[in-house]
Amino acid sequence: MAEIATIARPYAEAVFSLAKQAGTLDAWSEQLALANAVAADADMQRLAADPNVSAEQLNNLFAAVCGSNLSAEAGNFITLLIDSGRIQVLPAIVAQFEVLKASEGGVLDAAVTSAFAMSDAQLAGLSARLESRFKCKINASVTVDPELIGGVIVAVGDEVYDASVRGKLQGMAYALKR
Repeated sequence: MAEIATIARPYAEAVFSLAKQAGTLDAWSEQLALANAVAADADMQRLAADPNVSAEQLNNLFAAVCGSNLSAEAGNFITLLIDSGRIQVLPAIVAQFEVLKASEGGVLDAAVTSAFAMSDAQLAGLSARLESRFKCKINASVTVDPELIGGVIVAVGDEVYDASVRGKLQGMAYALKR
């Protein structure tokens, strides 16, 4: 998973820079969401993985499905991904683009996984610590996973903080095996 994020980062940063300079962050966000939905379609994924389907055929199909909903730049970006065999990285590119866009607006999303339900006060305290760490507003969403045993896992963008008992036990098991 880290490899996909590493591959996606320069693409996301380049698209973000282009969109920011042109003042079209929202338009790019919409176009990337559309392209991501098309790329996520099971038939499209099957065709992208088929070695008998050329990049040109896949580009033509993608252009036909998206129609005029993609700008010339967005179409060129999708063509670049298809030609380089990296269309499967598009979901990670979109996710990182949205993180960059949110941080530009001063807001980041944090996915908190907790072993137990968190009270509003606990969530507010965690959000305050994250806001001081990232120097921006944090929108935290919480999911409960009892398999963590205790503690939390916090994901903000591509940074993950594992303060769970399960994570600590896995770390200890790894250290003991070495």
